[in-house]
Amino acid sequence: MKTGDQGLVRKINKSIVLNKIQTESPVSRAQISKITGLNKATVSSLVSELMEEHFVGEIGVGLSSGGRRPTMLFFNKNAGYSIGVDLGVNYILAVITDLQGNIINKQKIETDETEPEIIFLKVKNLIRLLQQEASGSPYGLVGIGLGVPGMIDNNGLILFAPNLNWHRVDLKKYLEKEFRLPVTIENEAKAGAHGEKIYGAGQNVSDLIYVSIGIGIGAGIIINDRLHKGSTGISGEIGHVSIDSQGKKCPCGNRGCWELYSSEAALMDKVRPIFPPGTRINLEMLIKMAMENHHGVLNALDQIGEYIGIVLTNIVNTFNPEQIIIGNRFAVLEPWLRNPIQRVLQQRLLPYYHDSFELKFSEHGMLSCALGCAAFSIEQFFSESRVTVV
Repeated sequence: MKTGDQGLVRKINKSIVLNKIQTESPVSRAQISKITGLNKATVSSLVSELMEEHFVGEIGVGLSSGGRRPTMLFFNKNAGYSIGVDLGVNYILAVITDLQGNIINKQKIETDETEPEIIFLKVKNLIRLLQQEASGSPYGLVGIGLGVPGMIDNNGLILFAPNLNWHRVDLKKYLEKEFRLPVTIENEAKAGAHGEKIYGAGQNVSDLIYVSIGIGIGAGIIINDRLHKGSTGISGEIGHVSIDSQGKKCPCGNRGCWELYSSEAALMDKVRPIFPPGTRINLEMLIKMAMENHHGVLNALDQIGEYIGIVLTNIVNTFNPEQIIIGNRFAVLEPWLRNPIQRVLQQRLLPYYHDSFELKFSEHGMLSCALGCAAFSIEQFFSESRVTVV
């Protein structure tokens, strides 16, 4: 029992030292001792261990405070790499990052296919392409994370992805068999929330709602710095809240779902009468027209923004978050969406709510989900070296 206790204490201390080197580097052993309260001998022993494991390196000497000049330590962010994949309805975006979330390379392909077997193959090929970046590092590729626009259970099974027409699809099992690596499958909005919390607009916020608006709409909920998944892992399906009881039929089986009125698909439906029949419309085309003050496009964006504002009002009333972040494809529409959203919030929210939260647009845009997925794998990799004390 005593040996087990000592092992746990050492693991906790090692976690503390590694965390300080990650967040404070370049940093000396003496500084770590002072910051953490651990004695110098313990710090020195743990640093030696971390150096043997390739997580920590030395970069020379720092300034002296009166005695011997200290040797400075750094976190070896290139000890391993992680791949994050955003599996969209009409695209696949993949990134490979170092252990601090810096993007080393990214690849994106457009696709009109939704058959699981075809998508699986495309995802596999993208991962294989990016995996080459990890060759030569001590740990290589440490894990793979994927964000999927659908309901994912706590075991990573894709229960239902309405815009892909997927039911009970096990992408996790397929990728684990192909790559022999840990694979995390998560809802894309939850992954986006995680990406913005770790690397983006939500870094200094404890309670936030990330609203992903693309072909569909979903939400990632962070409460007290933790991602809220719900009892079975499928929280955040805010796109399927009804805002019109007699409204349009949704692929989910419901009627009048919010994403039928505020998503990218809804925007395309609104602007279609502006164009000649058969014109292939995309978001980039509409942005260009909006920048040129095209009245029809500006009006459509204003209406979409009002619908977004209506549901954000309900979100604020329900969760009272510090921050709401608009992410995914609609993050680039901030110049045209912010005003109608703010207008509705100003009209409908009590001042106690309106004055207590901040509306932000994603710092990473389309990359938030992929970054969040890569972060899931990095955290899982380090979980063996860390102990979380609640």
